[in-house]
Amino acid sequence: MSLSVKATVAGLSLMAMLSGCMSSMNMGGGKTVATGSAGGENAQNANSQLERCSQSLGTLTIYEDRDSDWYSVLTRDYRLTSTVPVIRLLAQQSNCFVIVERGKAMNQMMEERALMKSGELRKNSNFKKGQMVAADYTVTPSITFSSGNTGGIGGVVGALFGGIAGAVAGGVQTAEAGTVLTLIENRSGVQLAAAEGSASNMDFAGLGGLFGSSAGGALGAYSKTPQGKVIVAAFTDSMNNLIKAVKNYKAQSVKGGLGAGGTLKVSD
Repeated sequence: MSLSVKATVAGLSLMAMLSGCMSSMNMGGGKTVATGSAGGENAQNANSQLERCSQSLGTLTIYEDRDSDWYSVLTRDYRLTSTVPVIRLLAQQSNCFVIVERGKAMNQMMEERALMKSGELRKNSNFKKGQMVAADYTVTPSITFSSGNTGGIGGVVGALFGGIAGAVAGGVQTAEAGTVLTLIENRSGVQLAAAEGSASNMDFAGLGGLFGSSAGGALGAYSKTPQGKVIVAAFTDSMNNLIKAVKNYKAQSVKGGLGAGGTLKVSD
């Protein structure tokens, strides 16, 4: 068997050996993402591993800090949009919280009230003061990104088996994301819970170019797995951990009462 044939066989063997990892997604140890829909307390086609509450714990709004570094990476480098829709879906599917609008749709809500006040709406439109529901809690998301390239493996395999096998191994990439959800009680400003989550995937980068255009359609998808899928999986993991925390919630107490000076005193 010639050296070039050996290299080709080695490359294909390596690809087959790693095929179980292609486009795999690990969310806290499991392959899960946010799916389906929610209507009221009912969820349709929700992830079977998503934690649920038998009854809601209160109303919730999501605040996303768009001035943060992680949001810049999300939108500039990964060209992804707001995380709020994903978190809203997960929260409602869990039935642990009732979501109230405080985002861009709030402008339209206020526009309808302005139209009512101006007299343009019908008298039975039933827009009046005192109808909006308060948000008991606010959850804030954050993301930590990590990505790597196992180019060292490509160098070793390339030296042993030739250029094709080395290129295959050199194209193996991993992507990881860590997320945190923080839950705040709006009336007191007290943090009730915080939960991290994580997810990772492994995919082949640029394999289509190795074997010509005929293989590109089949293999190119592995190099285009969206970083967004990793982030969604990480937030699903975070939501699960947050729900577990609030299900076992026990209020912290401070001698003398919260905000009354605390017990860590300083010298006069």
